[in-house]
Amino acid sequence: MGARDGPTLISSVQRAFRLLEAVSAHENGAPAKQLARETGLPLATTYHLLRTLVHDGYLRKLQDGGFILGDRLQSLHTTSRGQALLSRVRPTLAALRDEFATAAYLTFYEEGEIRVAEIVDGPRAPRVDLWVGFEDAGHATALGKCVLRELDDEARQDYLSRHRLSDLTPKTITSASVLLRQLDSSPVAPAVTDLEEYALGTVCVAVPVYSGDTLGSLGVSLPADRLPRLEQIRARLIPTASRVTRGLSLTG
Repeated sequence: MGARDGPTLISSVQRAFRLLEAVSAHENGAPAKQLARETGLPLATTYHLLRTLVHDGYLRKLQDGGFILGDRLQSLHTTSRGQALLSRVRPTLAALRDEFATAAYLTFYEEGEIRVAEIVDGPRAPRVDLWVGFEDAGHATALGKCVLRELDDEARQDYLSRHRLSDLTPKTITSASVLLRQLDSSPVAPAVTDLEEYALGTVCVAVPVYSGDTLGSLGVSLPADRLPRLEQIRARLIPTASRVTRGLSLTG
């Protein structure tokens, strides 16, 4: 890049932002000439930037020639909102990690999949080796089983029909009927445990959380030789999950 390219690129970015701000002020869209007047940009520059922003999905051109915000910009807004929500609960997860020297995990059930949203770990609380993605190991992790336990029968069957119950360790439950029977009769409900079912030498416990109407789970993992502490940790997880749910459900 030449010495004169830097300021030119910065100016182009600034102009693009000005156009996006102008478009956002018109709920029903605005034509290029109006946007040029409002931003003070030359009409040719406005057309060029509008074409680029439409091509990249940040704007959408209506049939009447007006421009509105595009799907890509809306998805960025949704992502940033999700990051803001997670920032509210990270201190709670970190406190859980520090109190028990365990990695803390947060998952959500989105679009039919169990997905990890956050992991808070550290030198004294390493995360479990995620050698198989959680999306394909819902039957073998406390986090995944916790979500499955809270789903209704139709949603459970849908999930199980799309995911093979692979034997990740000799202790993994690979029978759907056995898995569901275990979930429905969990002696520590609403908590669910994973006793070396995902990774040998590691045990986990998880409890349900919600972000609005979205179901998720909060859990921790620890070495199997610390199994006697599982009940103490479970007792702490339940009120912690309530705080996480409140933090994720706050508006504004």
